[in-house]
This record gives sequence, C-alpha cells and structure tokens, in this order.
Amino acid sequence: MGEWSWPSEAQLNGIRQTVSEMAGRGIEDVRVVVSPYRICPLGAHIDHQGGTVSAMTINKGILLGFVPSGDTQVILRSGQFKGEARFRVDEVQCHRKNANDGSEIEIDEESDWGSYARGALYALQSRQNSLVQGIIGYIIGPEGMDSSGLSSSAAVGVAYLMALETANNLAVSPEENIEYDRLIENEFWGLRNGILDQSAILLSSYGCLLCMNCKTKEHKLIHPPKLGENHETEWQKAYKILLAFSGLKHNLTVNPGYNRRVAECQEAAAVLLHASGDGAAEPLLSNVEPEAYQTHKHILEPNLAKRAEHYFSENMRVSKGFEAWASGRFEDFGTLISESGLSSIQNYECDPSKGSWRIWSTVQWCRI
Repeated sequence: MGEWSWPSEAQLNGIRQTVSEMAGRGIEDVRVVVSPYRICPLGAHIDHQGGTVSAMTINKGILLGFVPSGDTQVILRSGQFKGEARFRVDEVQCHRKNANDGSEIEIDEESDWGSYARGALYALQSRQNSLVQGIIGYIIGPEGMDSSGLSSSAAVGVAYLMALETANNLAVSPEENIEYDRLIENEFWGLRNGILDQSAILLSSYGCLLCMNCKTKEHKLIHPPKLGENHETEWQKAYKILLAFSGLKHNLTVNPGYNRRVAECQEAAAVLLHASGDGAAEPLLSNVEPEAYQTHKHILEPNLAKRAEHYFSENMRVSKGFEAWASGRFEDFGTLISESGLSSIQNYECDPSKGSWRIWSTVQWCRI
C-alpha cells in the first residue's frame, strides 16, 4: 500500500480551510484529529471474551478538523454525507435502540451520520465530565472504505472524543479514551464488542505489533528484530500487508449476528465454568482454564463447541504469533494468520462475504 503519506499536507490544509470557512475563524485556529483504521493480524473475535489480541494501524482513517464553537453548540459537516449534525453539549444524551433483542434496526447513514458524535458526548457525560464548549467541525474518511471491516466506527468515535476533550481542556489518557469509546459501542449503540479496535487506534506505533490482553488491559509493543546495521530498511523489505475489500458493507450496530456470537461464547463459558466447579465466575471464556476446556469441551452443544474452539485455538495462535514476529519468522506469522481466518469461518462462523479479509504475504513490506 505505498509509503506512509497520510495525511498529506494538502489533505490537512484542505480540512483546515473548510473549517475556517464554516466557523469564520483563521486557519491557524483549526486543529485536526488524525484517527487511523486498524487491522487485526491475529486475535480475531476474542477481545470481547478477554482474550489476547494483536493489532496494527494503517495509513488510512478519519480526519476531523475542528475549532471550539464559543458556546455549547456542536455543528458538524461530513465529507461523505449530506447535511449538518447539530446538538448542544449541555443536552443529556440517551443510548440508542439496539439489536440486543435479536431484531435488526434500520439506520439511514445519510441522515443519522452524526450519531457517533452524540455517542462521544454520551460517554463523556456518563463519567461526569463537565462540557461547556461545543465544536464546529468537518469530518472525512477515505473514499470507499466506510464499513470496510477496518474499524471505521471506532476511529470516528475516538476522533469525536478527542475533539470534544480538547475543546473543553480535558486531560484524558489513551487508556481512559479506550474506556470512553467502549461506552459508545457497548452502551450507546448496544454492540457487545471488546476493546481491540480503540486500543489499536490509541496505543499502536509504527513498525510494531500491539499486544493487548483484553482481560487485564495490559499491553506492549513488540518490535521486529534488528536484522542488521540498516535494520529498519531491512525489515521494511521483509513482508507486505495486502488488504482486500469485498466491496460489500455492513453495520454491526444493526446486525444481530454479532451480538448473537458474543452470547454464544458466554453461554459456552458458563457451561464450562459450571462443569469445572467455578460457576460463580463471570461467563467469559478467558475465565476458563485451558485444562478445564480440554476436560469438559465434549459436553458443549455443537455451536457452542465451535465458538469455544475458536477462542482457545486463536489465543494459542496469538501466543505463537508474537514469538514469530519478535524473531523475524514472518512466514510462520503469515501461516498463523491463514489458520486464524479459517477458524473465523469454520468455528466462529462469521460471514466471509461481508467486510474485508486480510491477505498476508512474506515477499516485501509496504508501510500501511
């Protein structure tokens, strides 16, 4: 995917000019939040169970230019959608209707695209933050990559959070913003996902693989090995990441399939914990010891057995993957990714026709 060239000065200047004209303010007053999309080489579909995951950010994502509005008004325009989103930061935000009951809900992105900004306000309000300053902003993402499986929703949520925090002089750590974005997804939208996406956006670093334990919140950055005197140039030539997009879009907040899979994982955990004499523990697969899983997995119903098998095999692949990455065995790392994708289809039974699928090559690196 080419060298790291995002965002370009032309993109940044264009956004600053747009916001300057919207607000009647100088270009020098405009701030721009850069919130990248992410990929998950290993650790797919296990973050919501407290599993350990890997992640990298890419050179595409969300750009949000803004200035403080000078009052409580929030006025937003989008590069993708028509119209304006308007509300006030002193309005109490309530969570949206969601698909937890298994029914699909219809959301018109053309008229409802500003909801994630309201979700950011909801998250900040829910932790008793005092917001008195709105923003005037313009948000834009890469053309053709909305709902592409690269966590555009998390990138949008993080961007709005950081803009509102900056306008209101709130000092917020990356770890706190991970929690705030989780509130947007879990409480405002009712999507029962984990913290992989926002953690990748807020904690990643160029050239490193982010390792995140979603149960303990512990994380670290794993650097590739130093291959020689010009090690940075050499590891850039060691592998390439290719993102393949099917062209089909989906919105997890209106599709009950995602929450259903999470519920099945929790049901499997409850059965295994009860069988191992630990029924009082929270029903998460991360609370099930691998030995207890091996001992009792035969009692699981077929669907639950598949979900549990994906969790425990994926955790093992993540562990092996970190070792392969740190030692420069990129071909082994790629093999594990292929196994992860196969398990996602066969055991987790996600729909391969939706979103994007990753393909890993060990030929040459292009910074993404």
